[in-house]
Amino acid sequence: MCHLQLRTLLFVAWVLGYIAFLLGTRKMWTGKYVRSPLARSLFMNMISESEESGQETQEWYKCSPDLLGEVVRPLFVQSHLDQDTQAFLRRSIEKSGWMFTQFYHSFISTVLSPLVSRTSINGFLGRGSMFVFSADQLQQLLRVAPEWRGERLLDLGAGDGGVTEVMGAHFREVYATEVSPPMKWHLQRKKYRLLGIDEWQHTGFQYDLISCLNLLDRCDDPLDLLRGIHRSLVPSTGRLILAAVLPFQPWVEIGGKWQRPREHIKVKGKKWEEQVTNLSNEVFREVGFEVEAVTRLPYLCEGDMYKDYYVLDDAVFVLKPVEE
Repeated sequence: MCHLQLRTLLFVAWVLGYIAFLLGTRKMWTGKYVRSPLARSLFMNMISESEESGQETQEWYKCSPDLLGEVVRPLFVQSHLDQDTQAFLRRSIEKSGWMFTQFYHSFISTVLSPLVSRTSINGFLGRGSMFVFSADQLQQLLRVAPEWRGERLLDLGAGDGGVTEVMGAHFREVYATEVSPPMKWHLQRKKYRLLGIDEWQHTGFQYDLISCLNLLDRCDDPLDLLRGIHRSLVPSTGRLILAAVLPFQPWVEIGGKWQRPREHIKVKGKKWEEQVTNLSNEVFREVGFEVEAVTRLPYLCEGDMYKDYYVLDDAVFVLKPVEE
C-alpha cells in the first residue's frame, strides 16, 4: 500500500512540475519578463514573425488563373482574409494560451485515441472547432444577399455545427448528419434536425442546398455520395456547396485507425489549380454536376498547446446538377 501511495505522489508531483514548467516558459517569453539581450533579441524576432504572418495569410487565398482550365478560369471567385476569419484566428490563439485546459485536452486525447475517433474526442472535449468560410464569403459564392432565405439546408458531416450555423441563417429548415455521438449532442443542442447517414436520401423531400465540406476525402464511397446528393437536390435551383482539401489525399477513420476508402477518386495534377481543373472537368461531370463558382480558402481548425491553429488548403465549389 505504501509503495502504491509513493508512486501516486510521484506521478502527481511530476504532473504539477510539468505544468509549472509550461507556465513558466510561457511567462518568460512575454515582453515584460525578457531581460537578457539574447532573450530579448529572440523575442523581437518572434514579434517580427508574427507581423509577417499577415503576409502569409494572404497566401491562403492566392490563385494563378493562368493555370486553371479555360472553362474554370472565369468561374474563380477571389476571396480575402475578412473580419470573421480574423475573429476565429484570435479566438484560437487565445484558447491555445489556456495552459491548464490544453494540458487536460492533451492528456484525455492520449488516453482515448486508441479507443475512439479524433472527431468524437474533440466533441467530448468541446474543442477542435472548424472554420471553412464566413457569412460574407458564403454569400459571395452563392451570389445571394444577406436577407435571402431558402427552404431547406442539409449539412452532411456537420461536426459541432459551427459551419452549419453560418449557412443555416439563410434557411427555414436546417438538417444535419453526423456519425460521432458527442458531435450529435452538439447539433441537437443547437436545435438542428438530425438525420441518419442512410436516412437523408429517403425523407420524401428535397433540399435547396446541400453542403459537403471536407467530407469527400473522408468517406468510403465518394462517387456514390455525390450521386445521392444529385438525386436529393431540388431540380434546377438546388445547389451543392463542396469543400475539398488539396492536394486530394483520401483516408477513412474507423475506430481510431486510418485506412484507404473502398472507392478511390484519383485527382490529377500537382498544383492547386491543376487539381481544381481536374475535379471540375472530370470528377464532377462524371456524376452530373458542373461548376458554378470556385474559390480558394483556408480550412482552419482550433489549435492546441503546440500550435495556435491548424490550416489546410481548401477548394470550395458551388455545383449545380445537370439534367441528363
